[in-house]
Amino acid sequence: MRPSGLSFKRRPIARQRCEPASCVLSQSRSPLIVWFLASILVFPVTGIAAWAATGRRLSTWIGASGAVLGCGLGIIAAARALLGGTQPTLSLPWNLPLASFTIAIDSLSAFFLLPTFGISALAAIYGAGYEEHSGGHRAPGASWLWFNLLVASMAMVLVSRNGVLFLTAWELMTIASYFLVTSHDERPDVRRAGRIYLFAAHAGTACLLVLFLLLGANGTLDFDRFGPAGSRAAVGAGTLFLLAVVGFGVKAGFIPFHVWLPEAHPAAPTHVSAVMSGVMIKLGIYGLLRTISFLGEPPLWWGWVLLVIGLVSGILGVLYALAQHELKRLLAYHSVENIGIIAMGMGLGLIGMARHSPLLFALGFGAALLHVVNHAIFKALLFFGAGAVIRGAGTGEIEHLGGLLNRMPTTGAAFLTGAVAISGLPPLNGFVSEFLLLLGAFAAVGGDKLPVGIAGVALIAGLALIG
Repeated sequence: MRPSGLSFKRRPIARQRCEPASCVLSQSRSPLIVWFLASILVFPVTGIAAWAATGRRLSTWIGASGAVLGCGLGIIAAARALLGGTQPTLSLPWNLPLASFTIAIDSLSAFFLLPTFGISALAAIYGAGYEEHSGGHRAPGASWLWFNLLVASMAMVLVSRNGVLFLTAWELMTIASYFLVTSHDERPDVRRAGRIYLFAAHAGTACLLVLFLLLGANGTLDFDRFGPAGSRAAVGAGTLFLLAVVGFGVKAGFIPFHVWLPEAHPAAPTHVSAVMSGVMIKLGIYGLLRTISFLGEPPLWWGWVLLVIGLVSGILGVLYALAQHELKRLLAYHSVENIGIIAMGMGLGLIGMARHSPLLFALGFGAALLHVVNHAIFKALLFFGAGAVIRGAGTGEIEHLGGLLNRMPTTGAAFLTGAVAISGLPPLNGFVSEFLLLLGAFAAVGGDKLPVGIAGVALIAGLALIG
């Protein structure tokens, strides 16, 4: 018999048959939806106000305060949904083909919303000081408009339950982050980074468009109508899985789809780099997890695909990082490495699902999801520290840095903490998620099935090389 808990059980989104006006009244009564919608509305309103404001200080104050307020409201909604076990839902008609404005905050969405809002709020506070002292001839209002739209679009990606709404939010996230990456477009390297990012992002979006059209072969793009039967009627589930791996893997930074990441992160302002590396690339992981939940029980090779991608990304990511001489570029390659660790955990979890092993399922996906949060925290800390060093020393070239601990003791202590965490050393958070993954690898080796044992050996070897 198949053990329980080995698949993503989706609770159907309740739909009421009523006139549009009564649907609005009946489904928007949930206080969590009200909190969330208030959060989303704060971002564009304050972003536009910051853009229209005159004076650097006023514009920065409006933009940063609005971002912090919006993130605070969003954290309340996400935390209550996650801890309360509820799934608040809102579904409204939308006069576009195959579209509906359907949002829901389930446990998976709430789990990703918490670091998204938390890191974005810290980045806004950091960014206020960054903009205050950056000088230059440009007013910061446009940057705050795009920053707030980036946070709002990331949140909408996480709660969207219709393919058109999801892709709209996904595209807005890409555009907003592009304009933030190219904030200093007077530099040729920044313009080049922006072009690479835009090309790679839209190549991934093209795969996602095909994916959703195939998933919606039964005539609707509402997520609660997706499923194995409708999907396989048009195309094999394996093809859908590969489309998701490529489409979402571009945003996540899987090797070989990572080409934009080491270019864009160093070019962006420091607080934007922290958001992009800490949380935005994790939306690729979220999208892949959400898509897997539509496709039914996975075959064994799905787990191997993610396991191999994770091993390649983890090992090559850290090797590329070792060869870097610029601080932010080094941190960008470490994001590729850590995304590889997350992919390894997901691969092990899928192998556990395919082999009906609750232990491998729990350890694999548990390690992957925990590392999503852990990496968001210590990578944001490291980027904040790198920005302070670059601001204080006037350069990010590692060979020119040294002897700063006496002059910047607080930054040094914070950066050291982040470095210990990203190295996976106890007792900090990076150690915990990697240790769970290592436990899963040893459990796989101790199993009685050869393919699973080989996966465990590959995981142990990969983690050892990355360490």
